[in-house]
Amino acid sequence: MADGSYELQPIGWVESPLVDLEAAPKQGDEGSPDTWLVFEPAVSEGLRDLQPGTEILVLTWLDRARRDVLRVHPRDDPKNPEKGVFSTRSSDRPNPIGLHRVEIVLIDGTRIRVRNLEALDGTPIVDVKPVLHRKLDR
Repeated sequence: MADGSYELQPIGWVESPLVDLEAAPKQGDEGSPDTWLVFEPAVSEGLRDLQPGTEILVLTWLDRARRDVLRVHPRDDPKNPEKGVFSTRSSDRPNPIGLHRVEIVLIDGTRIRVRNLEALDGTPIVDVKPVLHRKLDR
């Protein structure tokens, strides 16, 4: 790590009918199909407490993104003024980590069916985290 590099090991991948970046929805709640998260058997113990009906955050490595982009037109619309990539949800960025809030529909061993995931087929999964729902102090 002294050289400033880090290594990520995918723990799974996305199985989705979405294969064309141009045809995929910009966000998961904009018409994405139900999709499978397929995990490596080595991480199966980490999946054991997940339940259908709960929301999770899925972190992916957007392997087809451009890493040399620092300015974009939001939503790839040239009518929108250009913005710095860190103030957008663009997949093109120096470290293309995808953050997806999804709902678990079904669990079948190391396969988890989710809704609201716009990631393309074959996208590597790097982590999963629970969505925390905290009560607001009044």
